[in-house]
This record gives sequence, structure tokens and C-alpha cells, in this order.
Amino acid sequence: MAKAIMIQGTGSNVGKSMIVAGILRACARRGLTVRPFKPQNMSNNAAVTSDGGEIGRAQALQARACGVAPHTDMNPILLKPQTTTGAQVIVQGQVAGHQEALAFGKNKATLLPAVLQSFRRLADQCDLIVIEGAGSPAETNLRAGDIANMGFARAANVPVVLMGDIDRGGVIAQIVGTQAVLSADDNALIRGFAVNKFRGDRSLFDRGRDDIADRTGWPSLGVLPWFDAAGRLPAEDVMDLPARARSGGDGVVIAVPQLPRISNFDDLDPLAAEPGVDLRIIAPGTPLPAETDLVLLVGSKATISDLQALRAAGWDIDIAAHIRRGGHVMGLCGGYQMLGRSIADPRGIEGPAQTVAGLGHLDIDTTLAPKKHLHLRAGTATQSGTPLTGYEIHMGETTGPDCSRSWLMLDGTPEGAASADGRILGCYLHGIFASDAFRGSYLQRFGGTSAIAFEDGVDTTLDALADHIERYFDLDLLLSLAQDVALPLG
Repeated sequence: MAKAIMIQGTGSNVGKSMIVAGILRACARRGLTVRPFKPQNMSNNAAVTSDGGEIGRAQALQARACGVAPHTDMNPILLKPQTTTGAQVIVQGQVAGHQEALAFGKNKATLLPAVLQSFRRLADQCDLIVIEGAGSPAETNLRAGDIANMGFARAANVPVVLMGDIDRGGVIAQIVGTQAVLSADDNALIRGFAVNKFRGDRSLFDRGRDDIADRTGWPSLGVLPWFDAAGRLPAEDVMDLPARARSGGDGVVIAVPQLPRISNFDDLDPLAAEPGVDLRIIAPGTPLPAETDLVLLVGSKATISDLQALRAAGWDIDIAAHIRRGGHVMGLCGGYQMLGRSIADPRGIEGPAQTVAGLGHLDIDTTLAPKKHLHLRAGTATQSGTPLTGYEIHMGETTGPDCSRSWLMLDGTPEGAASADGRILGCYLHGIFASDAFRGSYLQRFGGTSAIAFEDGVDTTLDALADHIERYFDLDLLLSLAQDVALPLG
């Protein structure tokens, strides 16, 4: 049976996902069999697993850090926001319905058995599970029925290390304040703390570190400097999206409208890593640059709503002008659906049952349907013959005359649609730009080239992250704090 330890944060975006990935890679290099686990995640950046489900993209990266394929047990509850107050609920990889935040808050404890079931199965496979919390355990209004932080830690009797973020300021108050608002039983599970994202001379914070230890009684596991290569790893949170851009340089200009329910934006990472690509994330209220070579519409968790937002920003007019000037457009998944003549939602999957007009740049129509397509795919780009791999994760069927000009062949099946002149493309396949040969061939259309091996770069960065952990984080102390998983069978 495995040992387990949990990393919780004083807030969102303190670096938990990245630090857990680094710990896992470092432990794997020491010869341990390790697995990631996140009881509950909220993200529209998802990955398809080999067992036919979906989990948060961060847990897929963490699985890669372990050297294993992602599995739905690594993230048994995934919430995918569709509106400002509601989300699609994914349980052990499959859609279980849509819930408003208030209803989920009342019902989330009913999901704990599924969470513990997945955790128990992972514990049978490895030496160590490193668990990632969500947000902060100090949100006392969310503590009742909690399954993401201390609620899970208590149910599974897992020790916790609390991580603060010094970059946002007030890290002493973050950590000491968390202890102040937690119950005695919750505090009893915290075994230590760490501070992340330090810039400059770490010795300047020695007194601050010691003050935290004196006030809390918890030992420090380290003050970790800012990890400069973090941007080379797939991001999970939409808050990180603007940082993926590489604006202001020479090269192919790719403009990406930032829509409210943007999803699976890891499609952008290989392009952002290319030195010859000027990737621009365009904020609402900002026109698409006139010098754009390619407008890229990426995935959406609420296609109709995001299409309305696109029009409200005036980007529909900008895209039409871009096409008239001879520009190129590509739509992936939700972006593909937006490029067609219409999007029908007869069953009210995204809201009220309705049919809306699309942008009309591809002669296709989409009908949303309850069945979600979750597939890992491999094939070729038909025009260039270059190999590629990726994944499908969508609800809906798209048909129409432009589908006869499919530009991908995936597992022997045509996929995608193209305009008669080939300048407007759409498909349901995510991850295509991670395939080096395809990315290089496609960039050649705009006079660009590919200069990197993207997937190799991710693994190189994970190794550098593990080196960072070994140098600045007390991994030996962390391993000594981990406890045996002791869950009843069930």
C-alpha cells in the first residue's frame, strides 16, 4: 500500500500544480513509483485519458512527470464552468450533469465515495501519491462538505503541507492566517509549510520564514525561487493565458481572441514556444491586429455564449476583414463550430434551446448533442502528409458541404472542413500543434519555420523542475512526513 502526502495552498495560482509535478518527477528519478491525485478540480483545460475519460490538464502533466499515462482516477471530480454560476460536473471521467454553484455546494459531499474509491485504486498501484488541493482550505464558507482540501485530508487521514505565494505579497499572513481560521482538527493534519515564487536573495526572507515557523509551530520545507521555465509547461488556469503570448517579436503573427469560456488553450503552448511565432492573446475591447497572418479560434466550454461575446467585441467584423485581405483562419473544436453557418442546441445543453447563426465562413452546420466525444487520435494532415496526434473532447456533430474538403485523416476517418481556397480550416482535433512536423509544415504557409522539438522540451523542463525541487525543497522531510494510506475496502 502507498504512502500519501497532500500539498494545499493559501490560495489559487500559488503554484501547487507545478510544484506537485516537480515533486513527482524528482521522486520518480529516485526510483519511487508515484502517482498524482487531485480530488476536485475546476478547469476548462482538460485532457483525454487512455481509459476514455477526461481529467484536468494539470493532472495529465503530473502523470507525465511520473512517466505514466493519465487516468481518470487521478482527478475523479472535474468541474468545467459553463456560466458564471454553473458548471458541467465530470465524475471519474464522465459527464454526470450540470449543477449551479449553490446546488453543488449542498451536494458535493455525496461525491466523496467516488473520490475515495479512485484514491484507493491509485494506492494499490504505487509507492507514493502526491495529492494537490484546490484553492485554499481557509475558505471557511466552503468547509462544510468539502472534498477538495481538508475535507478530503480528514476523510483519508492524509498529512498536509501548506504552500504560500510570496510573489503576491503578504505570505506570512497567508500562512499564519490560514492556521488561525482552521479548526483544531484540520490544523492537526498540517505537518509543515513552504513558500513559493521568491525573487531575489532568499536570505532576505530568513527572518520571515522563521517567524512563520515560530507562530505556527510548523517546520519549513523550503523557500522556492521563481522557476523561470514555468511558462514552458502546459497551463491549467485561464489566469495564465496572457502569459502564454510571445508578442512584439518578428515572425508569423497569430491572433487569438480571448473569449470568456475559452478551453483547452494548451493548443497554444507549442506556438508560444516557437521563436519565429508572434502569438498575441487579444483581450476584449482590442481589435485584431491588421498585420495578423492567422486568426486562431480555440476551444470553448460554451460555444454559443462565446460566439455572442465574439460579436460583442466586434471581432466578427475584424475576422471578415482579415479574410477579405487574404488572411487565414483556423477554428479548433468550439472555434470550428463558430466558423459555420449555424449552431443548433435543440436540447438546451448550453442554456435555452435555440439555433444561432454562426460566422458563416465555412459551409457547415453544427447540432449540439448530449453525447460527449472523448478520443485519443492519430493520423496525418492530408495536404502535407505530415503525421500528427491529438484528442477529441466535444459535444456536437458537424456536417455540410465543406466537410467534403476534410484536411485530416484520423485513424482512417476524414476529419475537419476547409473553404474552397483552403484559407479557412476547422476541425475537432486538439493538440495538433504539438506535432512538430505538422506545426512546421503549417507555419510554412506564412513564411515561418519550426525551430523546436516541443514534446522533448516539456520533458526537459520537467527535469529542470525536479532539479529545482531537489535544490530548494526539503524532499527528504516531505517523504518522512508521508503516511501510509489506510482506507477501508469498499
